[in-house]
Amino acid sequence: MADTPAAKKHAAKKAASATKPTAARKSAAATPATAEAKAKFTKAIEEARAGAAVLGKEAQAKAEAYRDQVTAKGTDWAQEAKTMAEQAKGKAGELAKDGKARTSDAIASLGKVVSENAGTIDDKLGTRYGDYARTAARSMQETAAKIDSKDLGELGDDAKDFVRKSPGLAVGIAAVAGFFLARLFRGGSSED
Repeated sequence: MADTPAAKKHAAKKAASATKPTAARKSAAATPATAEAKAKFTKAIEEARAGAAVLGKEAQAKAEAYRDQVTAKGTDWAQEAKTMAEQAKGKAGELAKDGKARTSDAIASLGKVVSENAGTIDDKLGTRYGDYARTAARSMQETAAKIDSKDLGELGDDAKDFVRKSPGLAVGIAAVAGFFLARLFRGGSSED
């Protein structure tokens, strides 16, 4: 068995280990210095762990404080936005009511002017055109009365129904109204 290559290798290792000092002999010679170094190293690691734990707790506390601040600010901003939205809604309602009243008054005034000039139209163009003017004046005054009697929700529903029934006419009216509004605002801004 001593002639096998594995047995030769084992014998060589045994001889080499006999010539080297063992780990136990080494540690016995360097024990006081090694033990002191190990103790210092262990103490340093423990202090580092304790410091990391303290820093972690401080970071967590700061993160929670920042999160609370952000949550409070977000709540404040949401409340401010809600208040502004309510104010804008109220202002839009006031402007819509004012616009409704102005539109009604303008249509009624236009109907009155057409009605007052129906006699002149009779004289210059004929009775048939005067009757058209009177009919148009009555229609305008009835429309003004309808606008006055309805609230904004009903007017919105009527507008939706009109657009569904006559989309082409609605687009044409919107284009003409847009043209006149653009002219009105362009004319108003050039005077300033």
